[in-house]
Amino acid sequence: MGVYIYSITEKQHPLRLDGLSGVGEPAAALRTVTGGPLTAVVSDAPDDLRPKRRDLSAHQEVQERLMADGTVLPLRFGLMAESDEAVRLALEERVEEYTDRLKTLEGCAEYNLKASQEEEALLRQILEESGPARELNDAIRSGTAGPEAPVALGELVAQEVQARQEALAAGVVEALRPFARDHENSQPTGTDFLNVSFLVAEDQEEPFLTTELSVANQMGDDFQFRLNGPLPPYTFV
Repeated sequence: MGVYIYSITEKQHPLRLDGLSGVGEPAAALRTVTGGPLTAVVSDAPDDLRPKRRDLSAHQEVQERLMADGTVLPLRFGLMAESDEAVRLALEERVEEYTDRLKTLEGCAEYNLKASQEEEALLRQILEESGPARELNDAIRSGTAGPEAPVALGELVAQEVQARQEALAAGVVEALRPFARDHENSQPTGTDFLNVSFLVAEDQEEPFLTTELSVANQMGDDFQFRLNGPLPPYTFV
């Protein structure tokens, strides 16, 4: 049976694991493995681990409990090793790397921000502000445009959408970056133009949150900002 790994801490961490249980059915008992100055929280790994709601919740609860008492390297769901000895060796062999990451994450939490703009409002804005797009659209509506006009308009609008959304995303990140120790952009999905995670120190949370709210208000009702946090800093491990 393999070993499921939840997180890594310094061995001085209180490691209050009472009342918590691990992944699997029945739920596995949590234990610790120490190597040098570091400790990993682990359990036996189930044979058929899947990202079920109960297991995801168990994984997250371990991170949140540990974060309440100190700095944690929260490992992503599903990380496993062959044995406790393999975990111990990894802690010893990568002690400098893990210790440096713990220092970087000390006193920090992750905030993930996604943003989108109402599609109709964006298209209306492009047709109002882009002369070439407006002229093509008017010609199509009046019936004076050639057969290639709709394709040309579609390409022009797509280019405008990309350029405007990239500029918007860069502006939002630039406004919030001074209040974060680090940030990491991810590929937006769906109608989002922004998907970015910030590593925010505890003493910067208030100005970060205040600035995020101010930026959202300034951009107006056509935009939807979705801020999730504080979270275990998975993105920055």
